[in-house]
Amino acid sequence: MSRIDATFAGLKANGRKALIPFVTAGYPYADVTPELMHAMVAGGADVIELGVPFSDPSADGPVIQKAGDKALAFGIGLVQILAMVREFRATNNTTPVVLMGYANPVERYDQKHASPGASSAFVQDAASAGVDGVLIVDYPPEECEAFAADLRAHNMDLIFLLAPTSKDERMAQVARVASGYVYYVSLKGVTGSGALDIGAVEAMLPRIRQHIHIPVGVGFGIRDADTARAISRVADAVVIGSRIIQLLEDQPREKVAPVASGFLREIRSALDR
Repeated sequence: MSRIDATFAGLKANGRKALIPFVTAGYPYADVTPELMHAMVAGGADVIELGVPFSDPSADGPVIQKAGDKALAFGIGLVQILAMVREFRATNNTTPVVLMGYANPVERYDQKHASPGASSAFVQDAASAGVDGVLIVDYPPEECEAFAADLRAHNMDLIFLLAPTSKDERMAQVARVASGYVYYVSLKGVTGSGALDIGAVEAMLPRIRQHIHIPVGVGFGIRDADTARAISRVADAVVIGSRIIQLLEDQPREKVAPVASGFLREIRSALDR
């Protein structure tokens, strides 16, 4: 059982929903991420999504794009991010960590670090660092069976996005290869692009569950405790990213961890009510 599976099983047994914050690795300061990860766990995070900065993101709105640009300017890439995860794992061996990003950095990592005859260098190194899941926005499920199998062989999960426009056929394709959880994008468009329609989410989740039999998280538009609580009534997990990035944008170094932890405590309290 992966750490992600164990986390969701434990939450379900206790009648609780998962809180999954997203932050861009290396933002807003190059060295703050491991400390920030621990602070988010203290604030109630059940799973942490670390964004892998990329110069041409197709799904990210301006808030996360700006964060990614700043992290890239600091020289943050997969080598540095895996080191961050290893540092986090030195004192936390239970909270799942998911890397969320795009194909280009992963494939470039494999090109630079591949060993002849070995499986993916990225998969091996991510597993060794303590990564639990990978979400590659631009990897279609029908082309990912070998990658998913390689991840599973290293006890990691391959996570996919579903959207309001996803058809039953696409959901069935995702169901064949996805593990850990599925991330339902509640809005048409990019991250942080509009107000969340809770009624539309409530209508979509039963359709998704006709095909998907692992936990379903909902994100892209959750900005406060009330919305998070409303979504948690129908979803297995609540994912929050852009709002956290905004809160951290202008914070001095010493305030980053406390601000993130305080915000997540409010969300966690609302979910547990």
